[in-house]
Amino acid sequence: MVVAKGKKVREFKPGKRADDEVVDSMLGPTGNLRAPTIRRGKTVLVGFDDEAYSRVLLS
Repeated sequence: MVVAKGKKVREFKPGKRADDEVVDSMLGPTGNLRAPTIRRGKTVLVGFDDEAYSRVLLS
């Protein structure tokens, strides 16, 4: 899972982080899921970061 929040991009691996930390990263200031959210295979992209999108979608 790759989460972009502002200029900060974080990558989470399954089972490596506490669930609360992952959920907090995925939520925007209103408490809704950050947009856009895309799933490609086993990877989920939450929020937008041009470099992260290029790396995941063009690979």
